[in-house]
Amino acid sequence: MAGLNENTKTPTEIKLHQKSRILEISFAGGERFELSCEFLRVFTPSAEARGHGPGQEVLQVGKRDVGIDHLEAVGNYAVRPIFSDGHDSGLYSWDLLHNLGVNRDQLWLAYLKRLEQAHASRDPSENQPVATKPHGACGKH
Repeated sequence: MAGLNENTKTPTEIKLHQKSRILEISFAGGERFELSCEFLRVFTPSAEARGHGPGQEVLQVGKRDVGIDHLEAVGNYAVRPIFSDGHDSGLYSWDLLHNLGVNRDQLWLAYLKRLEQAHASRDPSENQPVATKPHGACGKH
């Protein structure tokens, strides 16, 4: 997460619309973004979902109905959403929120494509756990 610097765009207003599950973010200069709670949950910056390096990402599935119960300010550089599914470890810095807003459509299309490739769904009820063999099991006796 980048720190604040002279190029960091800081929000002038952040509104959580719980009924519509939309986070509305306004920046100086008139930029305004509406990011769904599902979108924010799917693109959480937490290590739990992003991993600690390339190739360690965990595809977030079944998040269509997730909401944000409340937002916590983190200093003067970020917010921490408390999601309705219990996830609360992602810090959304101002630069991350701006980047998510600017690139929302492209990111969402790429996410939908990854879901399709994984035969997964945005709906929680459609994602069945995949049976896995114990480590080292090869299925032979």
